[in-house]
Amino acid sequence: MKRILVPCDFSAPSREAFKLAVNIASMTGGEVSVLHVIQIPLLYDPTLAGASALAVDPLFLSQIEEDAKKQFVKMKNGLAGTVKTSIQISQGTVVSALKRIIESQKIDLIIMGTTGASGLQEIFIGSTTERVVRHSPVPVLAVRTAPAIHSIKKILLPTTLGLNQAEFVGKVKELLYFFDATLHILLINTPLNFRSDLEAKASLEEFVEHYKLKDCKLHFRNYRNAEEGIIKFARDEQIDLIAMGTHAWKGIVHLFTGSITEDVVNNIPCPVWTYSLKE
Repeated sequence: MKRILVPCDFSAPSREAFKLAVNIASMTGGEVSVLHVIQIPLLYDPTLAGASALAVDPLFLSQIEEDAKKQFVKMKNGLAGTVKTSIQISQGTVVSALKRIIESQKIDLIIMGTTGASGLQEIFIGSTTERVVRHSPVPVLAVRTAPAIHSIKKILLPTTLGLNQAEFVGKVKELLYFFDATLHILLINTPLNFRSDLEAKASLEEFVEHYKLKDCKLHFRNYRNAEEGIIKFARDEQIDLIAMGTHAWKGIVHLFTGSITEDVVNNIPCPVWTYSLKE
């Protein structure tokens, strides 16, 4: 987690994401790059048939960029310390800019700010966040409020116990090592995916043995659906961070059904880390 990218609109949630990124980078000897995307709608003259898009005043764009740079300086003052930080300003869409920077700068982690139950803030509303997770080849960490690094000691891994997720589990192990945390593995029993207690216990133990996981705690719970189970368990057990796998072809969805990751992000105050599972 040495090269961290923070998509930023300078809202309160994105400032929290930047704060956490700086704290992580200070421990890894890494650097933080802030991405500010200027999204300009295409304008046309309705009186001209087949007309090209109207050009945007370059002075206007220059002013927007200068304002963003000033906000970046203001945001990093008192936070960055000795951590190397920079800002990149791009025009277009957040997803295309992220993909380009991830590839060219070998980004290790994206940290994004969230607002909770009302959804993801401004440029991250709805499908934009879904596309970020779907197309990101690196982990995405969604945060509402930046936690203290030393406070993350209980990491929850909701799972369907697939045995073909070696890369994903390897990334989870890196999280455990970095935070010096305990892994809580949660298997949820739903009416559509029912297992007996004995079957669940055997499957959980096989999962742990297969991936050579150590010092973890195993949990099996009955809930009506997966998102309800994850949210309630995380609250009851005071989980500090949730790690979830996503399937790229399904977007911000996952190992289960429906938009589970979105529901979890919007209803849980702790950070949610996602990584795209390789088929």
